[in-house]
Amino acid sequence: MRSEGNRLKAGQILHQFTAQDGTQVILRTLKWEDLDDLLDVINTLIEESAEIEYDTHMTRDAEADWLVSTLANFEKDKVLPVVAEVKGKVIASSSISTKGFTCEKHVGNLGILIRSGYRDRGIGTEMMKILMEQARLMNLKILTLSVFATNKRAIHVYEKVGFKEAGRIRKGIYRKGEYIDRIIMTKDLVED
Repeated sequence: MRSEGNRLKAGQILHQFTAQDGTQVILRTLKWEDLDDLLDVINTLIEESAEIEYDTHMTRDAEADWLVSTLANFEKDKVLPVVAEVKGKVIASSSISTKGFTCEKHVGNLGILIRSGYRDRGIGTEMMKILMEQARLMNLKILTLSVFATNKRAIHVYEKVGFKEAGRIRKGIYRKGEYIDRIIMTKDLVED
C-alpha cells in the first residue's frame, strides 16, 4: 500500500477546513484516545434510529475491541480510519478498508458515520474528498460502499462526489419490521 516514508500515524492531521456554518473541522486518523467519543457517536446514532447497520447500543468493551482491531489493521495498511473533530471532540467517523493481498487489492470499501447536528454542513462531502484522495495514495482503483435505499441524504452526498449506483440487493436490510433495499455504489478512481 504505502511506502514506509509515506505511512500515516495515529492521530495525524490530514486536512483542516471551515464547514458551511463556520465550524472549524479537523480531519485526522483515528487514535486510542478517541474511544469515548466514538462510543458516544455510535450510540447517539443508534438512539436516533439512524440508517446504519447497528441497532443495539454498543458497550464500552465492544467499542474498545473494535478500536483495538481497527488500529491494528491501520498499522497493517488494511484500513484507513479517519475522524472529524470539532472543538476536541470526534463528531464523525469513516474508513476505507481493503482486502490486502487478494485479487481485489485494488478495491477499497468505504464507510462513514456523522453525528446528528453536524450533517448538512459539508463535513461529509469534505470527508469523502479526503478519503478518495487517500485511496489514490493507497493505489486503490475503485471504491465501493453500501447504503440504505431510504437514506436519501447520504445517497446525495455520494453522488455529489462521483459515486454511482452499481447494484441493489432487494430487501437486503430488515429493520423495524420492514425490508429495505441495500444500494451498492462505486467510484472509479482511475476515470478522474
